[in-house]
Amino acid sequence: MHDAVLEKVSEAQKTLSHSAVLRRTMVDCQIRTFDVTDHRVLARMLEVPREQFLPPELAALAYSDLPLELKPSGPGGERRTLLPPLVLARLIQEAGVSADDSVLDVAPGGGYSSAVLAGLAGRVVALESDRSLCETMRANFDAAGLSGVRAVCGPLAAGAPDEAPFDIIFVNGTVENNLDQLFAQLKEGGRLLALKHLPGDLTGRAGKAVRFEKVAGAKGYRVLFDAAAPVLEAFRQKEQFRFY
Repeated sequence: MHDAVLEKVSEAQKTLSHSAVLRRTMVDCQIRTFDVTDHRVLARMLEVPREQFLPPELAALAYSDLPLELKPSGPGGERRTLLPPLVLARLIQEAGVSADDSVLDVAPGGGYSSAVLAGLAGRVVALESDRSLCETMRANFDAAGLSGVRAVCGPLAAGAPDEAPFDIIFVNGTVENNLDQLFAQLKEGGRLLALKHLPGDLTGRAGKAVRFEKVAGAKGYRVLFDAAAPVLEAFRQKEQFRFY
């Protein structure tokens, strides 16, 4: 019996060690080479085991540079395409997260981005519209001992007004429109990070990471780097009727 216990402990240690090696490879070969130099961000990417925030069938791909898709749990559920770790890390770096910031993390899927942000900010609110994803996030946060993260379920475009205002709003996907309620929840000088499609791109694949800033109540933005992801339905531009 004692030998069996020791064998299980040994296997668990090997798994943990393997995960740490994969995280180190991810940071060194993907994230650092994508101009991520912030030591706090790099340290956090090394600390958080991404596989713990993924369904079992995706765990083996946790440290790849591929966008991973979370399938809906049932009819009416929403798909989520997780940002590759290098894009996530670069966006977080560009957000300039400080230890006393309050962050709203929109559409984080299983909660990995929220877990990374939790080690950098003072408070993180993770917002998901899919009920099953909300429940998964809460379970993942509890399992990881992340007491500084609050999981909230509700429409993405509505934000989390009861938890506002926020210093940073982080959107895990591409936006086209419908950001007014999120901007209203930003503090003066607050930042909103998201991806946007390039004007005139008919393929829907080209895009840029952008940083919006709220200054004197108005919003402006600057382009950060090339990145693409599917449009989040809550922020899709509705087709307008045209006269010809």
